[in-house]
Amino acid sequence: MSDDDRPAVGLAAKVLTVSDGVVHGTRDDASGRALVERLDGVGFDVVEHRVTADGADLVADVLTEMCDGFAGVIVSTGGTGFAPRDQTPEGTRRVMEREAPGLAEAMRLVNPLGRLSRGVVGIRGSVVICNTPGSPKGCIEQLDAILDVLPHALRLLADTPTAH
Repeated sequence: MSDDDRPAVGLAAKVLTVSDGVVHGTRDDASGRALVERLDGVGFDVVEHRVTADGADLVADVLTEMCDGFAGVIVSTGGTGFAPRDQTPEGTRRVMEREAPGLAEAMRLVNPLGRLSRGVVGIRGSVVICNTPGSPKGCIEQLDAILDVLPHALRLLADTPTAH
């Protein structure tokens, strides 16, 4: 993304790492840090980075809390695969009001392994919630696939005039 494509000042972001291993201290949160760095690097104000264990109920509870009183994007990492504890999409669906399937489809197209991601993208209030894979490479690739349109999507959610 060039400097001309950087989001306008004032766009906020939060990151949620979903990982039993990170919660229990047996795994490094490299993906969460990578997302924070990437979002910050393109001009988003990252106001929170949380960690939760896997499971649909936990993910739904934490996302509900993170959305309350917030306008911006929440990017999760982890829990989008095929393992039994990978339930991030199920938890996300519980809290989102509307889906944004075009964004999720674009994210999956960046890499052949993206076809194994069950991640979803949706809207709750003034928040866009994006699920990304648990690997640092995968989460950044998938986020990069939609970074160019996220500022526009957030402006539309905020009912801000746009140039379209």
